Amino acid sequence: MAKKVTRKVKRTAAKSKKTKAVKLSRAKKSGKIASQTANPPVQLHPLYAQAVQNYEAALKAMQHHKFDKAVVLLEKILAVPGIELADRARIYLQQCKQQMAKSSTSFKTTEEHFDFAIALMNSGDFETARTHLEKLAKQNPKAGFVHYGLAALHALQSRAEDAMRYLDHAIKLDTAHRYHARNDTDFHKLSEDPRFTELIYPEPGPELVAQAPAPTSSRKR
Repeated sequence: MAKKVTRKVKRTAAKSKKTKAVKLSRAKKSGKIASQTANPPVQLHPLYAQAVQNYEAALKAMQHHKFDKAVVLLEKILAVPGIELADRARIYLQQCKQQMAKSSTSFKTTEEHFDFAIALMNSGDFETARTHLEKLAKQNPKAGFVHYGLAALHALQSRAEDAMRYLDHAIKLDTAHRYHARNDTDFHKLSEDPRFTELIYPEPGPELVAQAPAPTSSRKR
């Protein structure tokens, strides 16, 4: 009887160990599956690594003022569809182009510089155009056509206060700009603003009886 009892105990212990091993194995598998479900692998764009290298190289080039090299690298990043670095690359690209425009462009006359700024404005590069026009305004504070150009620029960007401030100054320097602004589509967004209407259609007075001549330099180039 003692032998039988002993064998029964041994079988029970072995069965218990086997049961624990099965539960432990199941728990490991369950934990592995849960882990995979909770943390799915991050899917990276196949060209992401190259884009990161280009981004780092572009920043280094900008630090050394090699903006032309940085532009090439940043444009490569933007050529990759859906890349995470696109927004930052686009901002740096714009900054590089601004720096290149400041440093590499020389002009013989104020009018030539003004024409260049207007060309930038017409192409939609408002920020670089504003940089050039503001520089011109500081260098030529009495050049009414420069202030008129700044007024048109701010009007296009829906900055009514700045637009009318520059336009008012341009008109004071040369009343011809008042008449030019009446038919200038750049001021279309201000057409419903009574302050703009008052500025270009003031109360009749002795000084407004005669029509002013056309401006020497206009917004449209």
